Amino acid sequence: MQIEDLRIFVAVVKAGSFTAAAEQLMLSKQYVSRRMASLEAGLNARLLNRNTRKLSVTESGQLFAQHAQRILDDIEEAERAVSPKRQALQGSYRISIPMSFGISHLSPLIAEFLGQHPAIQFQVELVDRYVDLVGEGFDIALRIGNLADSSLVARRLGELKRVICCSPQYLQRKGTPETPEDLLSHHCLRYGREGQTGWELELHGKRRLFDVRGPIVSNNGEVLRDAAVAGLGLVLLPEFIVGPALQYGALVRVLDAFHPGPLSLHALYPQHRQRSEVTRVFLDFLQERLKAQLLVAV
Repeated sequence: MQIEDLRIFVAVVKAGSFTAAAEQLMLSKQYVSRRMASLEAGLNARLLNRNTRKLSVTESGQLFAQHAQRILDDIEEAERAVSPKRQALQGSYRISIPMSFGISHLSPLIAEFLGQHPAIQFQVELVDRYVDLVGEGFDIALRIGNLADSSLVARRLGELKRVICCSPQYLQRKGTPETPEDLLSHHCLRYGREGQTGWELELHGKRRLFDVRGPIVSNNGEVLRDAAVAGLGLVLLPEFIVGPALQYGALVRVLDAFHPGPLSLHALYPQHRQRSEVTRVFLDFLQERLKAQLLVAV
């Protein structure tokens, strides 16, 4: 087994195809295909499923990718340790971030970070679904909200404040809710999926889940914000989505005394990325910048 084969295999897993990996590595597609076939033959294991439409990673391939990445990270760390001059951070990283938060706040930070570390390459995908980091070849994912149990490493970056708000026109028509129980007679524009859209608020010193109802459910906060501005109902959303609308009066806060809980912001990455200096430096950078912008309370 050759180190080059490990590099090619990891690149194929991340890129999702021989063609894309070959372009990134500046190799021919035929050479990449031959090296992967040789690697599988040497291991006597199927690492990749190939068909005319899509390349997928087998369960064995996912496990091998973790170990291969760990070996490559160790080699990079060893080279850096003995280098007479500290090497610049480098490597290719695939990152998943939430769409609205990514566009509004993370996009300029990623550009700033890459400007400081020009030898790093990022493939950034903005998606609101929970990606399979190992199976889909991601190195880091940023997620907002509660985390499911998994073998991934989670680093808490901070918390994002949430508010309940609506348009002044909606309040004129429906009146102002005074307690969480009043929500049952209001239109509530809900984030998430049907059946998972209750609002948790504090009442009499205890947190309770209120089964609210309304005309729209969406997994995108900007869709709900715009619906609220149009007067369709109340929304419970992070401040980073509704902040500008609150500032110019298109939306107004309600029920602040009942403390909608904040949302945790986490970075997730596979265990083999724990010792990656790029992961550490990038997450340190994000945490510091977000804290300075008062978006995240750490």
